[in-house]
This record gives sequence, C-alpha cells and structure tokens, in this order.
Amino acid sequence: MSAKKSIQAHPTRVRRSKTVRVPIVFFELAEPVNHSVCIAGTFNDWRPEVTPMNRMGDGWWVKELSLPPGSYEYRLTVDGEWLPDPLAEEYVQNPFGGINSVLKIPSRANENVRVQGGRKNGGE
Repeated sequence: MSAKKSIQAHPTRVRRSKTVRVPIVFFELAEPVNHSVCIAGTFNDWRPEVTPMNRMGDGWWVKELSLPPGSYEYRLTVDGEWLPDPLAEEYVQNPFGGINSVLKIPSRANENVRVQGGRKNGGE
C-alpha cells in the first residue's frame, strides 16, 4: 500500500430516532484500483462482501455506515488483499499474525468526532 493510500473515518453526523442517536461513520479511501474496495470488521462479522465501498471517480472510494458507540476492529480489502489502515491511531494483533485497525465511536452519540487518517481530532 503506497503512502497516498489511507482510510479516513468521519463520525461527523448523528442520525436521530425516537430513542437512539446513532453516528454515521463516513469512510473515504484514495486508491486507484480498477476492481473493488470493501470494508470488513467486527461491525459486519468480517464479511467484506456486505460492505463494498462506492467508487466516486479519480481513485476515490466512499462508504457510510451507521455504527452505535463502541470500539470496532476493521480492515480493508483492496482487490481481494486484506490491509490495515496504515494511519490508524490504534491497532490490535489479530489471530492470523497480522494487525487490525481500531475505530472508536464515542459513548455520547450526540458528540461529533472526526477521525482523519487515523488521527482523532476534536469534536465539531
């Protein structure tokens, strides 16, 4: 994975319902691949095929997910190759000898937090 490639998770909006406020996590990836980019993690039972990213053009891929507060491990699949986010703030060892990236959604669902290139910045 080249230095230009990174995933950015942006939990910046809150979806409202009568009882629960769930942040929307906005994933972005700059990756000039021709085939596919998917996200796999603890939030989708590690099934990349259920969370494909959308190609926006010029090597830009995006995906929005509604995730409740918590800590999530994830990896990308870029043309079938499993890769961690190289700029994630946290990593954990996985049982296959690799590393998983970690995304944390704050416990206060109405707090906006932006994670850019794996570095957590203050709320908006």
